[in-house]
Order: sequence, then C-alpha cells, then structure tokens
Amino acid sequence: KRLLIDPGARTSLQRHLNRSEHWVVVRGTATVTIGEQTSILTENESIYVPVGTQHRIANEGRIPLELVEVRTGAYIGEDDIVRVHDDYRRL
Repeated sequence: KRLLIDPGARTSLQRHLNRSEHWVVVRGTATVTIGEQTSILTENESIYVPVGTQHRIANEGRIPLELVEVRTGAYIGEDDIVRVHDDYRRL
C-alpha cells in the first residue's frame, strides 16, 4: 500500500490484531513511533511493526512523506485496525 502523509500530519495511534507491517520510506522524512520507541527514517530506510504493537507515522518535515507499507499475517484487511487515538476522530 502506498501512503502519502502531508507536512504536519500524522496517522492515528493504532495497532493491528492480525497483521504486522513493514514500512519503507520512498520520499521525505518519517517520525515513527512503535511502542515506546520513536525513530527518524529517511529515504530508502525501513522499519518493522510487530503485530499488536501501537504505532504511528508523523511527517514533521516540509515536503510530502511517501511510504510503501507491506502487510503480513493471517489477515491483512483494512478493517484490522484498533485506533487508540485519532486526530480525525475516526473509530
């Protein structure tokens, strides 16, 4: 899945019950929180998100952030998401 995150935006703080994710930064700089750890990733860097772990991606830069998300696990559907906190008030 291709993810585009505008400057100043971030995804919801979330976790997944059935899938893990692997993110690769294509363009921009990502501030990634996985569990209690925060990392900065730039182009051509990647990070793994284990199943069940809370995570979030933020774009604190000035250009759009583009990532590729690879999902693995028993179920990889869009509805495998538990939002802990969401800036857009989605359920």
